[in-house]
Amino acid sequence: MSRFPLIFLTVLLAGSPLAAQSLIAARTIPARSVLEPADVRLAEASVRGAHTRIADVVGQEAQITIYAGRPVHVADIGPAALVDRNDIVTLSFRKGPLVIETEGRALDRASAGAKVRVMNMTSRATVIGRVVAPGRVEVGR
Repeated sequence: MSRFPLIFLTVLLAGSPLAAQSLIAARTIPARSVLEPADVRLAEASVRGAHTRIADVVGQEAQITIYAGRPVHVADIGPAALVDRNDIVTLSFRKGPLVIETEGRALDRASAGAKVRVMNMTSRATVIGRVVAPGRVEVGR
């Protein structure tokens, strides 16, 4: 006896799968914009690589311009930048109870936890630190 009728019967009994949803841009979202709930909507379509939940993108930053009606792909968004290029930031060095702070100028754009190059305003030396808060970079760890 062939297995075909059994497989066919199983597919019929299982019914059709639920419609998948993907996030679509509700308006044109410029690059470097922080996404809000009104910027996206769910569409009854399955788009490979697109986000499927609004909560996953709210508060994230568009890495590229996302045009209205287009899917919001995982690669299109990322963590919001806390430091912009040319921002004056506080450089902080900590070792035990010793804390040294000075001003620096960010040479790159970066989000929380990311490495960023910063020029020390006093010595003009370039250092690499990690963004710990808006306008704060920690070096030496």
